[in-house]
Amino acid sequence: MDASNDFLRRAEPSALLDPGGAIRSLNAPMATTLGRPAQQCVGHPLWDLLPDSQRSVLERIVAHASKQRVAMRVLEIPRPGRASLVALVEARPVTSAQGEQLVWVHALDVHNDLASLLIPFRLSATSAGLGVCMYQPRVHQLEWLGGAPSVAALFPEASVSLPWLVRHIQRDDRDSLRRLMNLDGGEGSWTVLRFRTDQGDQYRLACQTRRIQLGHNGPERVFGVIRDDTRHEARRQKVLAALGAERRRAAAVAEFSSAVISTATEQELQQVVLTRLAATFGGTAAALALVDNDHLCISSDAGLPNWSLGVLRCMSLHEPGPLPQAIRTGESQFIADRAELLRTWPHTDTAPLAWPGPDAAMSITPLGSAGDQPLGAWVVTYNDRPRPAPDEQALMITLAELAGQALGRIRSQQACLDLAAAVQHHMLPTLPARLPGLEVTARYRPCRTGLDVGGDWYDAFLTPDGAVAVEIGDAQGHDVDAAAFMGQVRGSLRAIAAHESDPGTVLTHTNQLLVSMGAPRFASCTMLRIDPRSGQVTGASAGHVPLLAAHRDGSHDIHRLPGGPVLGILPDADYPAETFTLDKDTALVMVTDGVVEGPDLSLDAGLERTGTLAAQALHEGLSTEEAADRVLDAAVAMKHTDDLAVLVVRRT
Repeated sequence: MDASNDFLRRAEPSALLDPGGAIRSLNAPMATTLGRPAQQCVGHPLWDLLPDSQRSVLERIVAHASKQRVAMRVLEIPRPGRASLVALVEARPVTSAQGEQLVWVHALDVHNDLASLLIPFRLSATSAGLGVCMYQPRVHQLEWLGGAPSVAALFPEASVSLPWLVRHIQRDDRDSLRRLMNLDGGEGSWTVLRFRTDQGDQYRLACQTRRIQLGHNGPERVFGVIRDDTRHEARRQKVLAALGAERRRAAAVAEFSSAVISTATEQELQQVVLTRLAATFGGTAAALALVDNDHLCISSDAGLPNWSLGVLRCMSLHEPGPLPQAIRTGESQFIADRAELLRTWPHTDTAPLAWPGPDAAMSITPLGSAGDQPLGAWVVTYNDRPRPAPDEQALMITLAELAGQALGRIRSQQACLDLAAAVQHHMLPTLPARLPGLEVTARYRPCRTGLDVGGDWYDAFLTPDGAVAVEIGDAQGHDVDAAAFMGQVRGSLRAIAAHESDPGTVLTHTNQLLVSMGAPRFASCTMLRIDPRSGQVTGASAGHVPLLAAHRDGSHDIHRLPGGPVLGILPDADYPAETFTLDKDTALVMVTDGVVEGPDLSLDAGLERTGTLAAQALHEGLSTEEAADRVLDAAVAMKHTDDLAVLVVRRT
């Protein structure tokens, strides 16, 4: 075909391109469509003058035409201050008068079939779960075009009038509806409209409109997409409520543990337990029994009206009954009601630990583990509640053991140093014995001899959806306060991760919680969510050192995760996450900065050294335990004055 300049006389936008897509010449309608003078268009690739969303499509149809094929595609071309042009664009090979092979790109006349221009919008909306509609301002009519069936079901007919729609929109949202319908140009923002059906059902619809022109010189319409957010909003509110409760619970637990850590006398420990214990675990009352020369000194928060012998009365540690037995054996007990108490201990109801009421339940948690020297126990009563969940029992046992450690150190007048050791022991968890599909090993070494406490931590646990969450972090400082703050951060992360699967979201919420609490310190952290079946890993970082990936062939990579600043500083910080695949027999090595940095070791050099050590261990067929030992031993040999933590995760 000899195109010559015939295309310039066409009414529709038209341009002649070289095979690489650069504009040789164009007509006035095309220049108008591109929004710039013709002389500014010549010589530029056509797709560079269009939005990025259209670039790949235009490149493909030009490439087809360059190979002597005709190609056509519906394009939407935004025009500032005007309706977007929706046109069916054809790319066709042509030959110039000089015999040069060119590509002719032009809009086709489809005024007899305007509906064909809307097919891509319907397909995209259906795949995205959205409804699509078209509003004709002149006749005040809304036409349903297709998309999500759940949205279509809200409309009784394919076409409804604007007055009908207004009647079904909540009065407070009608101004928003008018703004959506009267959009002058461009694309509006997502707007929420509350919709009520004729049956009285309430829906929450998110809507977005834009004004479009159907073909060159075609009619203008208001095009809209509708998303049903009713269930999403209900789920969001439920999640927010649960998250709020977990935040409050995490804050209460963190405050409780921090207060226990800070106690220096038995009186202070007693005050902490009796003022905080019942509220932290949703109880109605609390009591504390401490062993003194084989006798129990019992005190309560005065929430137990039936204490027959009053506060601070003594009973023998060797008497029968649930309280002495729990202290002697180190085993927690939960008694569902008074009948259960009397079945097991028929004479207990006359003892100092009298039952608070016929419908009450009671938990007794010893301040120490089985085999330890008996120290005492605390008691929480409840109003008619089921047995606590395993994670709640474990948390109470952990805090009771922490209190027991505090009491033991207080009595030996080594509260500060030894209590710090108890904090570190309980704040750094025992990793699960088995994580399906993964081999996980952790190592920790504090920076100071004689004071096993610091701000570094690690954690690994199963999430409710079956994935495995792993984290490593470094709280500012190397003292008791640093350990307490570390416990706050770790506890917050675990509590929030029970309701949020995305590590970036978990870090965001944790940061917000720490900032709202006025945390006096900050912490860096890396958190990963691993699906052992697929090997998919989603990770984010809060100012932490990069991640290392060690391979079986002896090579390694340095993986720098996206993320944000350290936790506890900036209230509005965002922590984007990245997803990648962990291959089988590849190990992820997570470390704190003390392992890879020091006075004589730069971060880059430390990462290379650590990655090489881990990869070599993997290449030699060693376990994750042996790999973690190699990394830690090499870091210890550098004699750096910082805490050291290593977490190695290998997909088996």
